[in-house]
Amino acid sequence: MHKPKIRICIGSSCFTRGNDKNVDIVEKFLADRGLKDDVDLELEGCLCLGKCADGPVVVIDDKFYYRVTGGVMLDLLKQTFPESR
Repeated sequence: MHKPKIRICIGSSCFTRGNDKNVDIVEKFLADRGLKDDVDLELEGCLCLGKCADGPVVVIDDKFYYRVTGGVMLDLLKQTFPESR
């Protein structure tokens, strides 16, 4: 079974622009749905390949998402983990 990989940049720029909240959103989403064992959640304090100005940056299965707000984060999680499970 494929385990989606979620990377959330926690470098200072992305963190202060909202990824601090996105980390909490992901953890709550996974816990509420009993999915903690179905995902590889990796937090990285990195420069996001020079995309700091486009932060907060989130990477799901090697696809980059930019300017990820809390609402967008929830939408991405719902797409990644459809309710039909």
